[in-house]
Amino acid sequence: MRIKSYAKVNIFLKIVGIRGNYHEIASRFMVVRDLFDTVSFEKSENGFDIEGNFSCPLEQNSVYKAYVLLSKESDKVADFFKSHKVVIDKKIPEFAGLGGGSSNAAYFLILANEILDLKLSKEKLSKIGEKIGADVSFFIYEYESANVFGIGEIVEKFEEESLKLDIITPRIKCDTKKVYQTFRKNLKENMLEENRKLTDKLKNMKSKDILENFSSKELNDLFLPAKTLCKGLKEYEDKNLFFSGSGSSFFRVRNG
Repeated sequence: MRIKSYAKVNIFLKIVGIRGNYHEIASRFMVVRDLFDTVSFEKSENGFDIEGNFSCPLEQNSVYKAYVLLSKESDKVADFFKSHKVVIDKKIPEFAGLGGGSSNAAYFLILANEILDLKLSKEKLSKIGEKIGADVSFFIYEYESANVFGIGEIVEKFEEESLKLDIITPRIKCDTKKVYQTFRKNLKENMLEENRKLTDKLKNMKSKDILENFSSKELNDLFLPAKTLCKGLKEYEDKNLFFSGSGSSFFRVRNG
């Protein structure tokens, strides 16, 4: 009872609106097939628990949140996890803009739905995922590539070949909340409108063409605020690398 829990990168990530405390995004997500955690369910005498190399308390873990929400859908969930635990073999770096926590939650939901025969649709699982984190819905749909809008709840499949990517993750932890706060503090007049115009173009372009024609600064609105907060990112900005999410990971198309 195991499943691969893949990483993602953001080919572009533009802020196109403000909704209360939330930032509305327009982004291209792409799965990274050769970087993944493994989520498995194993027999346990101690009831529900999560084993893995995590830096947060159990109650803050995205998989725990997924378990609590899924338990409300069926009594089968709590019954099953009276005798099973979740084991996560972590390979995706944390605080890296690669969606590791969201991916774990999504693939936990997918695996539990399958193993327990809950018969929940992708749309229903996505609704659960929305309550956990902004990236969870993308992973639920298991698309190779998708345009993602709103606060992550609108996921539109984008037909294209997956790119082979190299991932570079500096030993720098970027705090997503602080990165967004810094973006908002430095928001310039007309920027959101300009972003909406640009994303109308980007959303129809293949990822390979986007990366060949735009710079990291142009493609990811979170790069400058992240660089302001995490000075160590500066040494990576002129190396033909692209910034993923709120960082700290960069990526590039693999040669050959």
